[in-house]
Amino acid sequence: MSEKIFLCSICNINSGTCKEDCKFCSQSVRYKADIERYKQKPMDIICQEAVQARDNGALGFCLVTADKGLTDKTLAFVCNVAKEVQKVAPQLRLIACNGTASVEQLLVLKEAGIKAYNHNLETSEAFYPQICTTHPWSERYETCQNVNEAGLVLISGGIFGLGESQEDRISMLSSLKSLNPTSVPINFYHHNVALELEPNPLTTDEALALIRLTKKTLCDADRIMVAGGRELMFGSRQAEIFENGTNSIVIGNYLTTKGRVMSQDLEMLKALGLDVAKRV
Repeated sequence: MSEKIFLCSICNINSGTCKEDCKFCSQSVRYKADIERYKQKPMDIICQEAVQARDNGALGFCLVTADKGLTDKTLAFVCNVAKEVQKVAPQLRLIACNGTASVEQLLVLKEAGIKAYNHNLETSEAFYPQICTTHPWSERYETCQNVNEAGLVLISGGIFGLGESQEDRISMLSSLKSLNPTSVPINFYHHNVALELEPNPLTTDEALALIRLTKKTLCDADRIMVAGGRELMFGSRQAEIFENGTNSIVIGNYLTTKGRVMSQDLEMLKALGLDVAKRV
């Protein structure tokens, strides 16, 4: 395997404040999950995390907020964070993940230095009402269209293991293909006892098959990323994700769950003879 692996790190700059009822999300205030909650992460901590991510080979640095979409206050905060991070780690490609957004809001982010926007479809249009009732799937799709219109790089994927059918998975991937995302993050549901959903029923072999299906369906995407749930889903078989079509991973912690120590992933890649991408 000679392909270089693109590394990305997530920074939860606002945590556990969302009022939506997405059944897979511990950041919803409705489920009272035992997570850390805060309005705004201190700027010095955000910048420290950015530098750490850069020093461990990350090219992407994603600024995530836990709300349905961008408000004027959130937009100003994300823009401010983007400008400060660029001062300490200008090598990073800044990604925003702030929920539903208009073209006008996305253009403001672009002006502040954001290069890409991540908004996942999560699952199929048909299955979506089973996991969220407070906003429609169509709003998610429309935001992805807005990202393309604003000229930002579109990052969009979904979650496997929510109780969806194989038909739902195929439908979601088909919808993603119609949006032509540059990067497709695949998440595997990580169960929290406070949530209503059943634990992820997928086996490791089934999860690997879904990576292959994603790669085959979205063959024009630059990157197929395995993101949330990687450690839990694949355990000692994490190396196999690269044999099945993955060329990007999230390193470090996730939104409300811990990931592996970054150095462990770097050691894994080195042992596999895989190089870390140095530029986009």
